[in-house]
Amino acid sequence: MKLRLPRRRRSRLIAGAAALAVVAGAGTWTAAAAAGDPAAVHREDRVLDMPGAGIDTSYFTAGGGGRRPAVLLGHGFGGSKDDVRAQAEQLARDGYAVLTWSARGFGRSGGRIGLNDPEYEVKDVSRLVDWLATRPEVRLDAAGDPRVGVSGASYGGAVSLLAAGYDARVDAIAPQITYWNLADSLFPNGVFKKLWAGIFFTTGSASGLQSAQQQPQQQGARAADPAAPGCGRFQPELCAMYERVAVAGKPDAEARALLEARSPSAVGGRIKVPTLIVQGQDDSLFPLDQADAMAKAIAANGAPVAVDWAAGGHDGGMRESGRTNARVAAWFDRYLKEDAGADTGPAFRVSRSGGIDSTDGQVQLRGAVGDRYPGLTSGPREFALSGREQSFANPAGGAPPALSSLPGIGGQLASFGAGLSLDFPGQNARFESEPLAAETRITGTPTVTLKVRSTAADGSAVVFGKVYDVGPDGRQQVLPSQLVAPVRVEDAREGATVRLRLPAIDHAVEAGHRLRLVVAATDLGYATPAAPAVYTVAAEGPLTVPVAAGVGTASSGLPAWTWGLPLAGFALAAALLGIRRTGRGAGAPAPEPALADVPLEITGLTKRYAKSQDRYAVRDLSFRVEKGQVLGLLGPNGAGKTTTLRMLMGLISPDTGEIRVFGHAVRAGAPVLSRVGAFVEGAGFLPHLTGRANLELYWQATGRPAEDSHMAEALEIAGLGDALERAVRTYSQGMRQRLAIAQAMLGMPDLLILDEPTNGLDPPQIREMRDVMIRYAAGGRTVIVSSHLLSEVEQSCTHLVVMDRGRLVQAGEVAEITGGGDTLLVTLAGPLDPVGVEKVAALEGVGSVVAAEDGLLVRLEGATAAGLIAELVRLEVPVTGVGPHRRLEDAFLTLIGGSA
Repeated sequence: MKLRLPRRRRSRLIAGAAALAVVAGAGTWTAAAAAGDPAAVHREDRVLDMPGAGIDTSYFTAGGGGRRPAVLLGHGFGGSKDDVRAQAEQLARDGYAVLTWSARGFGRSGGRIGLNDPEYEVKDVSRLVDWLATRPEVRLDAAGDPRVGVSGASYGGAVSLLAAGYDARVDAIAPQITYWNLADSLFPNGVFKKLWAGIFFTTGSASGLQSAQQQPQQQGARAADPAAPGCGRFQPELCAMYERVAVAGKPDAEARALLEARSPSAVGGRIKVPTLIVQGQDDSLFPLDQADAMAKAIAANGAPVAVDWAAGGHDGGMRESGRTNARVAAWFDRYLKEDAGADTGPAFRVSRSGGIDSTDGQVQLRGAVGDRYPGLTSGPREFALSGREQSFANPAGGAPPALSSLPGIGGQLASFGAGLSLDFPGQNARFESEPLAAETRITGTPTVTLKVRSTAADGSAVVFGKVYDVGPDGRQQVLPSQLVAPVRVEDAREGATVRLRLPAIDHAVEAGHRLRLVVAATDLGYATPAAPAVYTVAAEGPLTVPVAAGVGTASSGLPAWTWGLPLAGFALAAALLGIRRTGRGAGAPAPEPALADVPLEITGLTKRYAKSQDRYAVRDLSFRVEKGQVLGLLGPNGAGKTTTLRMLMGLISPDTGEIRVFGHAVRAGAPVLSRVGAFVEGAGFLPHLTGRANLELYWQATGRPAEDSHMAEALEIAGLGDALERAVRTYSQGMRQRLAIAQAMLGMPDLLILDEPTNGLDPPQIREMRDVMIRYAAGGRTVIVSSHLLSEVEQSCTHLVVMDRGRLVQAGEVAEITGGGDTLLVTLAGPLDPVGVEKVAALEGVGSVVAAEDGLLVRLEGATAAGLIAELVRLEVPVTGVGPHRRLEDAFLTLIGGSA
């Protein structure tokens, strides 16, 4: 029996498959499968001839015969089908037929960009569904009706929603970081989001030039009309709209109507399929209120809806793509494969900070979940605001503008601890709460009522509201997610009352901190009135903040559903031998109480090679590891890394010296080893038993209670799914590796040891491993990893121990060893001339500037990252990104004298 929801049937199915002529040769490409994987992925490339354009597509399948559900994957604005290839290949391995395509005007596809015009881009999706219905591999629900899901991020996320609204054959969707109403996104509360709109049309223009250059290479592809000057491949009506609004500095009714007609909200009442909504928290383009609107509308239609507020967004990239892609796969397993056992996760999930990783400054993450989506106004609490009525200026020309965030940059800065917000004196009003008596977690949209007066000739005002988290000293302040809420107030000569909805956030305000409401006249990302005016603002009533009491942050470590989605494609190249015996070795030294909270202290450790008195594998090694650290153990081959780990596990005994774990001396069989999990040497699974039986048997051998195993958490990390019930002899190498990491994590040990965990992994799998290590340590646990991949160690580890020829060369924080903590890499949209470089070098607090291949290497001597970015914007330097610049490889080779 099918589990499909009732859905509207079209009066007739589009029989357009016959019209989709293949106009370019269909090639088949076979992806090299990871060692031991059951099947390779096959890719077929085609250009399909559609009205007005040739659409470039790729079709991915894997495995043997039989019909399977299909998935359409869309790409983001300015990208192409190549951007989603890795996800497509993984879904193909998971048993789907996957079709990707480059939207009109992007990649190698022809046509004009219509911003998901229902007459073009949306109908293209229906034609792709027609094509899938002709494929012998694709499961059909009826003639011409394939079982199909649609997913994508940003531009591709919106088309997934639109496809579900316009084509009843779509069975499930998973839109990510996208919009519900594009007019509300680009014209929020009547204010023009000029910076993001400019990026849209600049990107479209560049894409148009690229497509125009590539189009002649498409044999038989229909040529598009020549683009208008400066307009790229956009439809003429979109060009005219943008130019009109950009000149006026504010949207008109015609512009709103044009964008709303191309938005999912226009067909919101017709989207009745299971929908997984993933939205970024650091996103000034499509904030959380867009996800809120789509969730409410689709749930009102009776469809299952889950909402996931992930870390990242358009302002700095999605930092959890591995986790969210895995959740998309689980969603499709449930609603396309009809797998009732598929874990689609909670109704609501939000990623929260678990501290800062000192390696790269990125926020470490943990999850909070709720059994229902709370919306943006759940559990309101009121905080009285002090501050009288205040007047401030809207400067002529709107300059200098205040700063909240920069598209593509603000989130990057916030992620490594550098705020970007700047408010100029005389251009804002401020209102503050009393210090909070207890920590308050804001989850949703704060609101406040304002009384606004304006001296502008037309009586209007444009103001920007933001809420800061202000420390006890009054100087330290944080603008959560670097977000601001604009509002246009009409008829304000005599005063107008407005209920201001501030940006939706998830942010914990500590006890003793204050909430500061700032109402500003300008913001760099938005258009403001050019004529000078004076605004007068009063706060009428308290600041109301939502507190979603039903959303609980998971405890430390990796509990169920915090990181529990199957990590698609996760593989490890090393395996496990865990030692958890119950007896104590005879003559073991007494515990050291002063080290009870120290995961590891090694003192004077020495081990000679067998039958040698003067050759040492390890010699006089001493170092210490603290809670919450991810320690990288580095060294060339023969440095003694594996020998050190074997002694740490009690597998071999040192000649001299001591190892203490949480104050207990390590000996073979020492009880303290029950707090250690290891992934060293080789897995010892019984091939005739299932994966689950192997884990259960292993845990029984430790003699510890079954309830202490945390089996569910470990299995969720491994992501083996149904394979757990199969004999291990049927496993691929990658599956055995995943089973081994689950075994290492049984019991959620306080100290986890991994020896070369990324051997043989491809880049996406390496990123997954990196995230696992960082998240595992976030709850106060400790990870020691030995690896030869310096780039991965640099990104995942907080501290390093460098060994060479058995000796300690250096130990300390990554930034300390690399010496790059004060150097930033500023990437640029184009080259900067020598005069521009000199101007940057002359800035106060800048030590030096070096032009690099990707931009500028800027060494700070007193300046902050936020201050630097503000100055670069003032100098009109075309900044596209910023991040810490470190050179672990150079430091490593220097330390060991190039012997690696």
